[in-house]
Amino acid sequence: MQNSHREFRVLGPVTAWQGEREIPLKGSKQRTMFAALLFQSGQVVSDLRLGELLWGDRPPATASAQIHTYASRLRRQLAPAVTITRHHPGYLLQVIYGQVDIDLFESQVRFGHGALRLGRHEESVTWFRSALRLWHGAALSNVTEHLIEAERPRLEEARLMTLSARIDAELALGLHERLISEVVDLVYQYPLQEGFRAQLMIALDHGGCREEALSVYREGRRLLAEELGVDPSPTLRSVYQALLSSDSAECLTLTDCYGAGVS
Repeated sequence: MQNSHREFRVLGPVTAWQGEREIPLKGSKQRTMFAALLFQSGQVVSDLRLGELLWGDRPPATASAQIHTYASRLRRQLAPAVTITRHHPGYLLQVIYGQVDIDLFESQVRFGHGALRLGRHEESVTWFRSALRLWHGAALSNVTEHLIEAERPRLEEARLMTLSARIDAELALGLHERLISEVVDLVYQYPLQEGFRAQLMIALDHGGCREEALSVYREGRRLLAEELGVDPSPTLRSVYQALLSSDSAECLTLTDCYGAGVS
């Protein structure tokens, strides 16, 4: 019996699936319109907004007709799991909750943060890891540049914040040495992201490498000054001060470094 479950993804290439079979969505314009409607599921997206995401500030004279064509094709390919209706001045998409990966991601991240606030660190790690597994590469990798510019930054920020939260939970579980290699790579990829730098300092210190941890701070301070003309954030400075004032790596905790209410 064919699996009738439908799944729609934007955390990677924009794709539609029925069970293990991918439903073809031909062309970046059609995928762009589908993703734009998914992001605003349950709300009308105007022709004007769709035109901006499809063609930028110079839509063709036939824009309305082309948008109508894309909507018709999407209806044929995705019904009955997806309903796309015309509501002046645009289109409305309705989809069953749980079929879109971004909805599942945001839900699992909320559960993870809830567990983290309650000190249930193993549970929070499970939720964060589950959320991060929903990603299949760079978000929106096969749509127009206009939609990428509009949506990818916030999606990428959400992914990095979730990754950082997962690392926080694992640090609280005492997995410092296991994390060092991963966080070194993250600091290399995102040298101006102070959260990863702070986490690397904590992991290194607990691993008995305090001088290396202090060096990570000094390098971050230099990069922030050269690239952005700013000083390290209070969070990063608090980690540095905790390292300087702590007699033993064993007494350094997330609370020591981040302070009450800082994450």
